[in-house]
Amino acid sequence: MVHDRSSQPRLSHGSYEEYEEDTSLLLAPRLAYFAGVARHEHVTRAAQELGVPQSTLSRAIVRLERDLGVALFARRGRTVSLTPAGRTFLTSVERALAEVERAAESVRADADPRAGKVAFGFLHTMGSETVPGLLRAFRADHPKIRFTLVQNYGEAMLGGLRSGDLDLCLTSPVPDAPDLVARRLDEQRLRLVVPDDHRLARRRRVRLAEAANDLFVTLEPGYGLRRITDDLCAQAGFTPKVAFEGEEAETLRGLVAAGLGVALLPPPAVARPGVVELTVTAPRAVREIGVAWLDGHPDTAPVAAFKKFLLSRRGRLLPE
Repeated sequence: MVHDRSSQPRLSHGSYEEYEEDTSLLLAPRLAYFAGVARHEHVTRAAQELGVPQSTLSRAIVRLERDLGVALFARRGRTVSLTPAGRTFLTSVERALAEVERAAESVRADADPRAGKVAFGFLHTMGSETVPGLLRAFRADHPKIRFTLVQNYGEAMLGGLRSGDLDLCLTSPVPDAPDLVARRLDEQRLRLVVPDDHRLARRRRVRLAEAANDLFVTLEPGYGLRRITDDLCAQAGFTPKVAFEGEEAETLRGLVAAGLGVALLPPPAVARPGVVELTVTAPRAVREIGVAWLDGHPDTAPVAAFKKFLLSRRGRLLPE
C-alpha cells in the first residue's frame, strides 16, 4: 500500500525537540479558531462569533489538520462534527486556552493602575520599621495596590531584579552595574555595638580603631553590611577578627549581648537590653541606602507610582 505523506508533519533536521517546537509555533494561532468551530459545529456561525471571514477560518482549519496530519472534523456542507481525534484534541485545546486566559487576566490585574501589584525587595534591617512606614504612607494615596514583599541581602535582590522576580529593591551599598539603574535615597549611621559590660560601654563616642583588638560578629561574606564593615575597619587601620558570622542584624545583637564580640550595625527598631550602642567618630560610619531597578525594563502603572514615591522620599527615607 502506498501512503501519500505530502501533508504529514515532517521532522526538522531529524530532531524531535525541534519538531515539537515548530509544531507549537504552527498550531498556536489556530487553536482558538478550532475551538470556535468545534463549539458551533458550523463554520459560518463560528466565523461570525470570532469576527473573521469565513474563508479565513476555513483555510485555518484545513492548515491545522494538514499540520497535524489528522482529520479533526467530518464535513457536511457548512456543518461540521468532531471526529474522535478532534474530540481528544478539543479537550486539551480548551484547557490550554483557559490557562492562557487566566494568565492574561493575571497580568492585566497586576498592571492595573489602581489595584495592581509591585514586587518589592528590601534588606532585613529595613523590615521592622522603615518599610512598613513607607507602605503606610504610599497606600494613603494608593489603597488598593498590592505588594509582594521579599526580604533578602543585597546581591540576592539584584539577582531578583535581573530574573524579573522583583520590580524594585531597597539595598545597600547602592549598586553600580551597567544593567541596573540605582538612585541614592538616604544614608544611615552605623554604630559600634558592644556588650554592656565592655570596657568601652561607659563611653558615648569612640574611634573604630579602639575596637581593633576585639572579636567581631558580622554578617556573612556577600552581604552589603559585611563589605561596609570590612571597609571601615580597613580605613581604621585593622582587619577585624571575626568570631561569628550570621545572616540577620538582630541575631548579631544577640551575640553581642552574650559577650561573644562587637559589631557595626544600623540602629535597632527597639532598644535591646545587654548592649550599648556607641557613635563612631572616625572613620565616618554610614551606609548609603538606594533604590534599584533593571535598566530598560518597562514599568507597569503601579510600579511607576511606587518608584516615583520612593524617589520623592530622598533624604527622608529612614525614620527619625
